[in-house]
Amino acid sequence: MKFILGKKIGMTRRFQENGTVVPVTLVKVGPCTVTQVKNSKRDGYEAVQIGFETKKKISQPLKGHLKDLDSFRYLREFRVSSAGQFKRGDLLDVSIFQEGDVVQVSGISKGKGFQGVVKRHGFHGSPATHGHKDQLRMPGSIGSAFPEHVLKGRRMAGRMGGKRATAKNLEIIEVNQKDHQLAIKGAVPGARNQLILILGEGEVSAVIPENNQTPDKVSPKNDKEQKEDILKKGSEKEEEKPNQNSAKEDKKTEGENK
Repeated sequence: MKFILGKKIGMTRRFQENGTVVPVTLVKVGPCTVTQVKNSKRDGYEAVQIGFETKKKISQPLKGHLKDLDSFRYLREFRVSSAGQFKRGDLLDVSIFQEGDVVQVSGISKGKGFQGVVKRHGFHGSPATHGHKDQLRMPGSIGSAFPEHVLKGRRMAGRMGGKRATAKNLEIIEVNQKDHQLAIKGAVPGARNQLILILGEGEVSAVIPENNQTPDKVSPKNDKEQKEDILKKGSEKEEEKPNQNSAKEDKKTEGENK
């Protein structure tokens, strides 16, 4: 199974060779780092945990979990049939997908606030005439005389959106490896800059080793390297400073000669 994390950029369109216009959603995906590999022997199931995007401050337990890795903002886990091909530190990027792949995209839908039954559940409402006054968008009856309470699951007004939603059978129209972007046909759940999960059929064909870094990703220097740079800069500054004592002696010799 192919999987990766990304962020929704927005919607645009793409023109095909026959001239038809295809509405697409641009998604910035990866590169994602494998932070943990779970197997059935130790954990009871096969799964891979990957990290996406970095941030400055993380909790101490998370620092221990991400030792020798970046401080990731998002960590998500994906079930796989066999996790033996992955190892901690591997990188996944947009190249694992190809044009024409069919994927499903999951994310948190846009929050709409408290909405009525017409918008939330698609009720048709009541007639505008024939004795119906101020009842155009009302829900109508919510139960009968028996059992004298409202049954569970009755569709009513309430908070709409802000929940996990999944769109299936979406086709990948374009793969932009330079900008790490996917153009997915149609709309995907969530607002702009919302984290989304992309899953597709097939095996992951491109696992980049940790040593082969992507162009826009440079590993930070460790403490030892930073200290060496500071000492090196300090020695260079000392060499650049002129010797004041030698300058005074030169002035004295010039005065005696005069």
